[in-house]
Amino acid sequence: MSVEDGRRDREIPVRIYLPGEKSPAPVVLFSHGLGGSREGSAFLGRHWAGRGYVAVFLQHPGSDSSVWKDKPMTKRMDAMREAAGADGARNFLLRVGDVSAVLDQLGKWNKEEGHLLSGRLDFSRIGMSGHSFGAITTQAVSGQKFASDRISTTDSRIKAAVVFSPSSPQFGKPEDAFGSVNIPWMLMTGTKDIAIIGNTNMKSRLAVFPSLPPGSKYELVLFEAEHSAFTERPLPGESGKRNPRHHVAIKALSTAFWDAYLKDSPEARKWLDGDGPAGILDEKDSWKKK
Repeated sequence: MSVEDGRRDREIPVRIYLPGEKSPAPVVLFSHGLGGSREGSAFLGRHWAGRGYVAVFLQHPGSDSSVWKDKPMTKRMDAMREAAGADGARNFLLRVGDVSAVLDQLGKWNKEEGHLLSGRLDFSRIGMSGHSFGAITTQAVSGQKFASDRISTTDSRIKAAVVFSPSSPQFGKPEDAFGSVNIPWMLMTGTKDIAIIGNTNMKSRLAVFPSLPPGSKYELVLFEAEHSAFTERPLPGESGKRNPRHHVAIKALSTAFWDAYLKDSPEARKWLDGDGPAGILDEKDSWKKK
């Protein structure tokens, strides 16, 4: 399935995971990392749908798998670096536009008689998520501010966000970027969450949470988790052994967060703010809330 954005002459592929119940359900969007696709991190889409959410996974042309797919092996990393470097700002703005365009189209499909999604979406309960470049996308559409006041990327339809592998802006102070985020955010990273493309280090990732204002903000740091911990397979350059418990924690905590802030579940909020997370995390994992 694809969204046709006529205004930008752009086609945005999407993969949609539907819950079993056909009554209106909260909507959760997911934005992939550089070189990824709508097929990535499917373990999250299946899990969220199984817990009563319509999970919509976007694919962003220009920073998706098409960047490297038809290139010789020796040229693939160069193509990826170009998409993140020389074309990075353009791709960032395209991604931000993709989110709004997909939300617009979902709203139309929800009202279209006979459509697969007709009456299936609760548009008062929308969450946004993403990994790596998708995390940057998520931050931008859910409250991050930029040095230039001319750039406004926040989409007010988004009520909560889960950010996998967050990062601070390259320019300016993190407090200025994140200090006025006024919706619930959950950040997830790992102690070895370094991507081979880009200059994001652990200092940048860990600077986001302290810069957020208090109130419904959470941070999980998984011990020895690499950048691929939020995907289904190791990424180039990684050599560490994957911990199967990481996906258990990622699924449980993200779902509890959606339940708390998209379904307004007091039980989920109590579990998150209480001792619930400690029961599924390893001893060396870090869990913070404010």
